[in-house]
Amino acid sequence: MTMKPYKFIISGGGTGGHIFPALSIANALRRRYPDCEILFVGAENRMEMEKVPAAGYKIEGLPVAGFDRKRLWRNFSVLLKLRKSLAKARRLVREFQPDAAVGVGGYASGPTLKAAQRLGVPTLLQEQNSFAGVTNKLLAKKARKICVAYPGMDRFFPADKIVLTGNPVRKELLDHKLTAAEARRAFGLDPDKPTVLAVGGSLGARTLNESMQAGLDRFAKAGVQLIWQTGKSWSEENMKAAEGRKGVHITRFITGMASAYAAADLVISRAGAGSISELELLGKPCILVPSPNVAEDHQTHNARALSSRGAAILIPDAEARQTLVDTAVETVADAGKLASMSTEILKLALPSSDEKIVDFIAEIIENKH
Repeated sequence: MTMKPYKFIISGGGTGGHIFPALSIANALRRRYPDCEILFVGAENRMEMEKVPAAGYKIEGLPVAGFDRKRLWRNFSVLLKLRKSLAKARRLVREFQPDAAVGVGGYASGPTLKAAQRLGVPTLLQEQNSFAGVTNKLLAKKARKICVAYPGMDRFFPADKIVLTGNPVRKELLDHKLTAAEARRAFGLDPDKPTVLAVGGSLGARTLNESMQAGLDRFAKAGVQLIWQTGKSWSEENMKAAEGRKGVHITRFITGMASAYAAADLVISRAGAGSISELELLGKPCILVPSPNVAEDHQTHNARALSSRGAAILIPDAEARQTLVDTAVETVADAGKLASMSTEILKLALPSSDEKIVDFIAEIIENKH
C-alpha cells in the first residue's frame, strides 16, 4: 500500500523571531519528506502573510489580535476575533487533515494548535525564549513534545516533554565564505579598521538608533567603523546625521546579514531569541540591549542567560544612551575581551536545530501510523 504524502501545519509569527524558525523547520521537513504538503497559518496583517509566500509556502490568515494589557476595554473586539479565529482554525485543520501541527509562538499559534489538539492531531511546540510565552504555556499540557533553546525550561513546561534543540536559524548565515576584509569592502568600508554592526530589527529600535546617532563623533574619533541598520521607522533623521561621513554604512534593512556579521568585530543588538541564536552559532562577541516593550520582559531573561556566563555584555535599555557607545568603543579595542566572549558564546550554540526538531516530528508521526 502506498503511503499518502505527509501533511504538516506550521503556525505562528508576528515577528521575524517567530517566522525565521518556522521557515527553517518547513525547509527541513521538505528535505526530509520531499513530497510533503505544508500549510502555514498566521495572523492577518502581520509580516508572516508576506514573508511566508515569498519563501514559497501557502499561508492562511486568522483575524486574531493580541490582548491590550494597558487598555482593557479594547479587549472586547479581541475576544470576538479570537472566537472567529478558533472557528476558522478548526475548519482549516478539518479540511487539511495534517499528520502533525507545529506551533512556534505568536498570536495565530494559539487558536491553530488548540484546534489541532481538540481534533486529535499530534502537536509539537517550539519555544525560542528563556522565558516561555503565554500561548505555549497554555498549549503545553496537550503537546507531544516541546523543543526549547535554553536549559531550565521545566519551570514552565512538563519536564518529560521538553527536548533541548536550540533555535533554527537561516541557513545562509552559516554557509557564507566571506572573510572580514572582503565583507567590509562589500559595505564600502576600510578592510583593516575595527567595525561594529548595530542592528535594531526590521522596525528599528529607538534607543539603539538614538544612541548610534549621538555617538557618531565618538566612533569616528576612535577610528571605529559602523554598519548601522536603522529599521524602517527611524531612518530619515539617522540617514541625515550619517550623510557624508566616512566609515559609516547606514541602511534601513540589511539583505546580506551573513556579510554584515562577517564584517563585524562586535555586534550591538536587541536580545530577541533568533538574534541570540545567530550570534551563538557564529561566535560573535556582542552587546545586548533588551527591548523593554516585550511580553514578560523575556529579552532581559535571554540576555542574562549569556551575560552571566561572560558570553555577552548586557546594557539595560534605560542606560544605553549614556553607556552604549563608550562600551562598544572600549570593547572593540580589547582583543582579549573579544576573543573570550567569542569562545564563551560559541559554547552555548546548539547547531542543526531544524534537523533535530524534524527528528522529533518524525518520531511523532511515524509512531502514529
